[in-house]
Amino acid sequence: MRKSCPEKEMYHGFEQGPIRPPSEASSLLIRVTRNCPWNNCAFCPVYKGTRFSVRPESHVIEDIEILYTYVSLFQQLADDSGRIYRNDIEEKMQGLSSHEQQAFASALNWYAGGMSSIFLQDANSLVVKPEQLIRILRHLKLRFPWTDRITSYARSHTVARISDAHLLQMRETGLNRIHIGLESGSDDVLKKIHKGVDKKTQIKAGKKVKRAGMELSEYVMPGLGGKDLSEENAKETADALNQIDPDFIRLRTLAIPNNIPLAEEQRSGRFVKLNDVEMVQELRLFIENLEGISSMVTSDHILNLFEEVNGQLPDAKPDMLKVLDRFLSLPVEDQCRFQVGRRMGIFTRLSEMESSKRCAKVDDFCDQHGIGPENVNDAIDEMMKRFI
Repeated sequence: MRKSCPEKEMYHGFEQGPIRPPSEASSLLIRVTRNCPWNNCAFCPVYKGTRFSVRPESHVIEDIEILYTYVSLFQQLADDSGRIYRNDIEEKMQGLSSHEQQAFASALNWYAGGMSSIFLQDANSLVVKPEQLIRILRHLKLRFPWTDRITSYARSHTVARISDAHLLQMRETGLNRIHIGLESGSDDVLKKIHKGVDKKTQIKAGKKVKRAGMELSEYVMPGLGGKDLSEENAKETADALNQIDPDFIRLRTLAIPNNIPLAEEQRSGRFVKLNDVEMVQELRLFIENLEGISSMVTSDHILNLFEEVNGQLPDAKPDMLKVLDRFLSLPVEDQCRFQVGRRMGIFTRLSEMESSKRCAKVDDFCDQHGIGPENVNDAIDEMMKRFI
């Protein structure tokens, strides 16, 4: 449910939201909105039970001013090499309130990461009035003019309703990358997961972002259609992306924690989740159908079985398919070993299975917990729930 926050709302201190993309780990986090204005996606556990609100513009500006103060402090404390000594940091943190400590830590993390990028939180910052967002962007560039990148999550439904002129103005004032959760290009899948958008709108939004000159990251979720819609999910998603040609295609394999609506669908039998081998088959079909685009495919999350399924299209496509084909050709015992080892963090690439020491660690874990080809899928599901 959307809730507007009037300017008369009292400022209680610096705020930070719960999530950001892995690629924004070193970014300065600026909370423009709280939670998610849609919050109905059946696969997402993040904002359930919360209310959406737009933070007053003056509060966002106040956060920026606080961060600017701390960043300026770190620049003064740093020696010629840019290093800040621990004793100086601890001394400056003394007596700070919890909100001030959070802002201090956020600014310090940004300083340590090179201060090159800023991420606007939470789930859909572009839902605020364009004029308001543009003023916030201008203030960010005023205080941190050296920043290379300002990014935000956005819903396709929201972007599709913003005028090209406003999107262009946002880009000109610093917003130069958008992260969109496409998830699927299948209307049947989108309807089943209550995404609140259709394929046509997803394509429209993606094209608008590109037309504005912004970088575009589209997130896709292999397995989201379950067994019934696996082939359709792969082909329709590839077709949507072929029409958009985003800068990045980011893979996020489906996992189902216990507290989301899709978990109830699974328990009732209305949704049948793919196992890892079936997921690989769907992923292969998806990549095989990516044509005529130059996107960078990235697999930057532990939920994905293959970290090495990445690269710039079209040149990297054959190598990505080779990785998937190699896994599918393995004996079931080796498939099981890699599945477990990957989720344990022991394997990142199939070639690492050539290490007898790594394999021994995985085998010991499997022996200890009674994991084998006959029950590995249940074990993997439980392991993946802990990654969300």
